[in-house]
Amino acid sequence: MKGLFEKKKRTTVELVRATRELLGSVHVGGRDPKREEKMAELSRNIREMKLVLYGLDSAEPNPEACAQLTQEMFRENTMRLLIQCLPKLDLEARKDSTQVVANLQRQQVHSKILASEYLAKNLDILDLLVAGYENLEMALHYGTMLRECIRHQSIARYVLESDNLPKFFRYIELPNFEVAADAAATFKELLTRHKSTVAEYLSMNYDWFFREYNSKLLKSPNYITRRQMVKLLGDVLLDRSNVNVMMRYVNSKDNMCILMNLMKEPSKSIQIDAFHVFKVFVANESKPLEIVSILLANRTKLLRFFSEFKTDKEDTQFDQDKAQVMKEIDKLEFREHQQDTTPAVL
Repeated sequence: MKGLFEKKKRTTVELVRATRELLGSVHVGGRDPKREEKMAELSRNIREMKLVLYGLDSAEPNPEACAQLTQEMFRENTMRLLIQCLPKLDLEARKDSTQVVANLQRQQVHSKILASEYLAKNLDILDLLVAGYENLEMALHYGTMLRECIRHQSIARYVLESDNLPKFFRYIELPNFEVAADAAATFKELLTRHKSTVAEYLSMNYDWFFREYNSKLLKSPNYITRRQMVKLLGDVLLDRSNVNVMMRYVNSKDNMCILMNLMKEPSKSIQIDAFHVFKVFVANESKPLEIVSILLANRTKLLRFFSEFKTDKEDTQFDQDKAQVMKEIDKLEFREHQQDTTPAVL
């Protein structure tokens, strides 16, 4: 007779369905005398779903249970409901929900990533996650979810090509440091994870993208922004997949002047990261005449600057690059019919 009246343990499918019902009630809102009780139960359910996906300290997650939970979460828009209801949950439930949504992006069912297919049919969820940066209380949760979602190449492409990407030029400059740093992390992920997609996007959107990047990020009054974004610029331009974009960038005298001014920054890290981009302008064998003119007009200042330019730690590669840059600048000559009318910028 023992156990005859014990409560039967729910299956994973039943857990998700019960959670969906509670989420639906929370999402609709309105007066509910049992609201507090339902919110407590919802929090417990979300915690239980997290344990299914991540396992316990002493036990790995059960693959079959994970597959069942994943399938059920995408059935009837349960994941969407969870994201939409996030602001109405308490802090611990928000954290658990964020981990659940993040984990779902990696779950394979019969060798297929269901999250990728689901999001491709529900792209407005990405709009919701990006807009989450407008809500300082929710921004870090939505940012974490968004970075996991853009692990899928098709989803990253959507964010790049939609009206969402321009928003990051503002989010990165938000006064709240944690939110701005999170937005910068997402922005970096968008520009570095899926190389072929990024190369295609930058080629197609070169003019507006780098106009905004130069004016709002590299010239930002915020030191942290300048430091992060000059480093990211080097990561992007020096990636082999972006060689065509890089060549276009280093053929602009305005771009080079920005990098030369960044090398005047008091911050050693900004100076060094700016140098790694500047050296490509100098190494370019097809430098436009106006770039040659600027380098010649500033040759003495540049050579003096580089002779004293050092890293805090010994860096053989940096020393070799610097020596090569100095050699290239030193041997520059005016080309026939070239006029030097460019004022010094360094």
